[in-house]
Amino acid sequence: MFKSLPFFVLGLMACALVKAQSPFFDVQHYRFAVQINDDNDTLKGQAKVRMKFLKDVNSFQLDLAKPNDKGKGMIVSSVTEDGRNIKFAQESEKLTIGATAKANTEHSYIINYAGIPSDGLIISKNKAGHRTFFGDNWPNRAHNWLPCADYPGDKAQVDFFVTAPDHYSVVSNGLKVEETALPNHLKLTHWKETARLPTKVMVIGVAEFAIDHPGDAGNVPVYTYVFPESKEAGFKSYAVATEIVKYYQKSIGPFPYKKLANVQSKTIFGGMENAGCIFYFEASPTTPDIESLMAHEIAHQYFGDAASEKNFGHVWLSEGFATYMTNLYLENKYGPDTLKKAEAADRKVVLAFEKKRHTPIVDTLVKDNFMQLLNANSYQKGGWVLHMLRRKIGDKAFWAGIRNYYAKYSGGNAYTSGLQKIMEQASGQNLAQFFKQWLYKPGHPDLGISWKYNAAKNMVNVNVTQKQEELYTITLQLAIDGQIHTINLKNKVTNVQFKTKVKPSEIGADPGVNLLATFEVSETK
Repeated sequence: MFKSLPFFVLGLMACALVKAQSPFFDVQHYRFAVQINDDNDTLKGQAKVRMKFLKDVNSFQLDLAKPNDKGKGMIVSSVTEDGRNIKFAQESEKLTIGATAKANTEHSYIINYAGIPSDGLIISKNKAGHRTFFGDNWPNRAHNWLPCADYPGDKAQVDFFVTAPDHYSVVSNGLKVEETALPNHLKLTHWKETARLPTKVMVIGVAEFAIDHPGDAGNVPVYTYVFPESKEAGFKSYAVATEIVKYYQKSIGPFPYKKLANVQSKTIFGGMENAGCIFYFEASPTTPDIESLMAHEIAHQYFGDAASEKNFGHVWLSEGFATYMTNLYLENKYGPDTLKKAEAADRKVVLAFEKKRHTPIVDTLVKDNFMQLLNANSYQKGGWVLHMLRRKIGDKAFWAGIRNYYAKYSGGNAYTSGLQKIMEQASGQNLAQFFKQWLYKPGHPDLGISWKYNAAKNMVNVNVTQKQEELYTITLQLAIDGQIHTINLKNKVTNVQFKTKVKPSEIGADPGVNLLATFEVSETK
């Protein structure tokens, strides 16, 4: 349909169409060959991109950042298909390729480029003063150093061929299939990942590493990569990863990748869930909460990496899952009081955040700057939704639903509606109201609870008022002198009575920490 348009106009139209996600193609495989050096920060790259076209096209676009006003970015020197030169044009964030393709055909394009990454590949020095190179692609920063479809809805297999000075070790997604010495003290390392990944979790890590293999989780080898200066502490603290993987294998399903490397790194995040190759912040080997951090990032291997959100508006399917799965791992290991403590702490974070930003968890209004979605809604409130869902449908149905959701969407992408459907099937319950009130609307229940003792009838009269404007359908538990009573709420005001032998000395709301709400309990005189 674009045949008669000039090439540059066609490119501008394509840009508008593919800003969020391309309707034209589905990338099947990336082959990234990159060369780095110790003399400067210039990266030399060649990308081979194999894609299946979904529609007839005269042109299409990949994401790639050209040099900015500081001279950082990638300059493409050529694009070829089967040895033929293809016309191309670079815009600030896009590479337009003037190739013709028919629907339901596959084509491979080779892109040669070079430049200094402005982001995405972090080139710096660790605390020991040693040079390091770490991919840091989340959420859509891969295109600062890799020509790609840089959004979570497009997943592909990936091979990394890294040529670097031979004093470095290279770690990446998948399995290492080649390590070859080259002239001039260089080394070629090839890592191959056959699982389909979104670009946000495709990475390389290049540094001087001490490497350990603390054990296997079933048939999945678990490795530790730390800077030599952190060897003693890192080998010890990172070893808990094997135990964490085993818990998730038992609870959720098979680990989605052929190995897991836990890597000390230098990036902008405390932990980043790169598929089969998790990066942790530099001080992580000695951080007191390394176990919970590792549990969070390993949970992401299942949720976020293997079963990914379709777009960033549903990122709670990644971050909320990792938050709650961490709490469940800690509950399993240390007991139910650990879970109650974690949920109470998370609730405080959610309520504080809500005062600053009153938005729903599924926040589709954010069209760019996706970093802002790394907030308490996506993490702690998303985790709380899963916690309340578990209490609503019961452990058996909850875990069945979790396993079914992972099995269905592993290697693919989901919307929140997909999770709802699977949880309804697992529980036999209609969860439309639950998902609507907790995920698609902002806010929380604000409950005023007043009570009065009737000595003549040995009865406590309880009045519960939903003080917020939007009414919720929820279950509230009260502890009356330690005895648990349940109240189902859906109206503005709910009145109930409970038998007691004596006037209660204490009435507490939500003793099990199972409801994301605020409570004010008072006795009516």
